[in-house]
Amino acid sequence: MAMGLPRLVATAFTLTLVSIFLPLPFSLAGEITSIESVPDLQRLMYVAVDGYPCVRLLNLSGEIGCSNPGLSKVVAPIIKLKDVKDLVQPHTVLVTPDEMEDFFTRHVPLVSNDLSFASKIGGVLIESGSSFQQKLKGLSPDNMFPQAEFSPYGNVEYKWNPTASSIMWKAYNFPVYLLSESGMSAVHEFLSKKERKHKTYTSDVAEFSMVMETTKAGTHNSEACLQEGTCLPLGGYSVWSSLPPINVSSSNNRKPIVLTVASMDSASFFRDKSFGADSPISGLVALLGAVDALSRVEGFSNLKKQLVFLVLTGETWGYLGSRRFLHELDLHSDAVAGLSDTLIETVLEIGSVGKGLSGGINTFFAHKTRVSSATNKTLDALKVAQDSFASKNIKILSADKTNPGIPPSSLMAFMKKNPQTSAVVLEDFDTKFANKFYHSHLDDLSNVNSSSVVAAASVVARTLYILASDNKDTSSSALGSIQVNASFVEELLACLLSCEPGLSCNLVKDYISPTNTCPGNYAGVMSGEPSSNPYLGSVSDVSRFLWNFLAEKTSVQKGNTTSVCSKGSCSRTDQVCIKAESNKEGTCVVSTTRYVPAYSTRLKYADGAWTILPQNTSDSMGMVDPVWTESNWNTIGLQVYTVQHSAYDNAVLVAGITVTTLAYFGIMVAKSFITKALKQD
Repeated sequence: MAMGLPRLVATAFTLTLVSIFLPLPFSLAGEITSIESVPDLQRLMYVAVDGYPCVRLLNLSGEIGCSNPGLSKVVAPIIKLKDVKDLVQPHTVLVTPDEMEDFFTRHVPLVSNDLSFASKIGGVLIESGSSFQQKLKGLSPDNMFPQAEFSPYGNVEYKWNPTASSIMWKAYNFPVYLLSESGMSAVHEFLSKKERKHKTYTSDVAEFSMVMETTKAGTHNSEACLQEGTCLPLGGYSVWSSLPPINVSSSNNRKPIVLTVASMDSASFFRDKSFGADSPISGLVALLGAVDALSRVEGFSNLKKQLVFLVLTGETWGYLGSRRFLHELDLHSDAVAGLSDTLIETVLEIGSVGKGLSGGINTFFAHKTRVSSATNKTLDALKVAQDSFASKNIKILSADKTNPGIPPSSLMAFMKKNPQTSAVVLEDFDTKFANKFYHSHLDDLSNVNSSSVVAAASVVARTLYILASDNKDTSSSALGSIQVNASFVEELLACLLSCEPGLSCNLVKDYISPTNTCPGNYAGVMSGEPSSNPYLGSVSDVSRFLWNFLAEKTSVQKGNTTSVCSKGSCSRTDQVCIKAESNKEGTCVVSTTRYVPAYSTRLKYADGAWTILPQNTSDSMGMVDPVWTESNWNTIGLQVYTVQHSAYDNAVLVAGITVTTLAYFGIMVAKSFITKALKQD
């Protein structure tokens, strides 16, 4: 017992010193927290932040987009842009949407000129929120003349997109994330906790996991990365369908074709936040609304013209879809069996039509490629369709003659291929884009008016009927029977332009089993061998939905039928199997609906790899084709957590050494005192 007493006294003395110098353990919330397992500790320390990354894209001449600068994660303290002054170390800059364009056009250019400033940007977080849309005059990261290199006319300096900043076409050697609503809440919660607790010895940091394979391999253009297998070409699958179905087995008595075109893909600064509500999805929804209305009209097989509907993807990235479609026509491939470019009499493209409503009137502008009898027929048909509505709330105007030509659209590819193409593109603008968020993450459902889309669908449906009948049956009764289902249009807008319900809506799930809920509307990449009968796992949700929808609406057999397809195939060659994903047994219908691969005409797939073909001087579009690719990556993620400053860690170390030293001397003094006391006893 005599030896135990000194130890007890010494231990008590040491604990007293420790309690004086060191605070109790604290959690991120500043409170003692019960931790029962390692996962509990991880959840306490690290918060995964939901968001949308800006990724690395490449072309033949270089790179655009974002990536971690090296081969490891980026960890940097978070600071609001308004608080940025003289940064001593790399920081994660928190930027609001109204600061975004100014940040990348005014502040970030310093990165390339000032290496000291470049080293101080660890990453960038962009806040989201619909509240910013109303006060922004515009935010478009694209160019003033998008894809001007494909223009069929010479005035490429024309400003179709006056709010453009061009920031999406530059390369940034730091990660950039658009925060989701939940991600923004998480980041603000971290920052507010620090402000409430006034903890100057801690920092809230963002950790970016966004290492691109092209950065690892040092492949900084499309040719190099395709050779090394560190990237994949942009592209996907376009869809076309005919009303009524075409007898592919016979080339006799083929009718002239009225081709109606829309696009399904968009782009933005952030890969998976590319809704493209007005540009171009409003046009796609208008086309589908028109097809739905026309599917209820009888007697199309007796009309003079053949209607063909074409929905393109990859148009944002060098008009991949339209150029490949035209190339497949030249090759007479299976993907376009039943079609011929010589039979295409006129083309009607439906562009941006979501912002046509103003003062109770839906106004749309018809931009024509050239003066021809076929073009005049289309313009006349639009006027007749306009006048057929008793409400008189739709107005079709010819575009300003002082415009340099047609606006950026798929028709540019048609015109470059054949300058004699007779075509009209219907838009909600005349001399410049009405969409101030063109190719921005802010071009979402709130940026379009469903009434405008319904009006566009209505006038297109009746126009197509007039053209198909060759102006033979334009009576008010015939046109009046063609009615667009407004509820269908509104439901489709919610399916394709929001995450709730998104692609999990009943309309889409009736046709396919979607792999994602949120429709990104980004073109994506070609992950396997292109085919007119592709492996469906390589086809996007939207493309598969469109294929099934168009196949049903343009089919001969509709409704209940005893012809089923349990394995996705039908016994007859003129039939296709629809709804095989959503039901255990699909339905066989007679329909001419096909997938068309959409990828650069400069690319060839062979032996499991992509190669770039030499330039062909006879292909003017191929000569300027950037050949876009997307870098591969292993993981992309973002998390935030709190760390102590190194100065505080050093102070704790010094305090610990001091406590240990004092404890040692205290023990020795106590031991000496107790020993003397015991001897006296």
